[in-house]
Amino acid sequence: MVEIIDQIGKHVRLNAKPKRIISLVPSITEFLCDLGLGEQVVGITKFCVHPKDWRNEKEIIGGTKQQHLKKIKDLNPDLIIASKEENVKTYVEKLLKFCPVYVSDVSDFDSAIQMMNDIGFLIKKQDKAIEIIQNIKQRFELLHKPTQNVKVVYCIWKNPWMWAGSDTFISKMLNYAGFENIISDERYPELEMKEIIKENPDYIFLSSEPYPFKEKHIEELNTEFPNSRFKIVDGEMFSWYGSRMLQAPEYFNSLFQDIKSE
Repeated sequence: MVEIIDQIGKHVRLNAKPKRIISLVPSITEFLCDLGLGEQVVGITKFCVHPKDWRNEKEIIGGTKQQHLKKIKDLNPDLIIASKEENVKTYVEKLLKFCPVYVSDVSDFDSAIQMMNDIGFLIKKQDKAIEIIQNIKQRFELLHKPTQNVKVVYCIWKNPWMWAGSDTFISKMLNYAGFENIISDERYPELEMKEIIKENPDYIFLSSEPYPFKEKHIEELNTEFPNSRFKIVDGEMFSWYGSRMLQAPEYFNSLFQDIKSE
């Protein structure tokens, strides 16, 4: 038997190595793939876009907020992986009635590392998990720290405008990348663009996800706010925890260099 306390303080007990895993968290789905669990993962959400071929190979059990419970039951899972932030508590409680559920609660670099350790331990892939973790740590050590702060805000949604606050994984990644998030609210406040402009950030980042911001949105905003600087950034690099963090430091360095050259 394997037992662990997940990131919301709940005991997770498995009688044997899991053979049928369902992931409700896109970034963790990618991590499971990189752990070599192509056969064990049987169900994912419609937002699990990495790896691409899994969308055709695995059962799609719904989204991150709503899942088809009957589909999940029919898959007969022996482990479900969920997220406190991305998944709805009432759905997780229903899942717990018929299957062990590991719930992650990632808010910073250390909790992301802990989540990867936990999952590696649960599914008996700890050596591979440790290898990925060590590579992530080494690459983050190569980040080029700026000599002065670049003040930014990070937009995740339009209509209403929503922003990443200080107590988010996104904000912690901004700090690692050399940027200062000037949004002091803890989570994801709704603030009009005019309010943001008044704070005079050096840059307004428009994330490629969850809202799919494109260059056309910058053109529209430049018409209304010609004195502000907007930039599309890769949302996966700032918000996906797990093995996507292997790619984040190189992207952060490149982004900062692009901004310095503008």
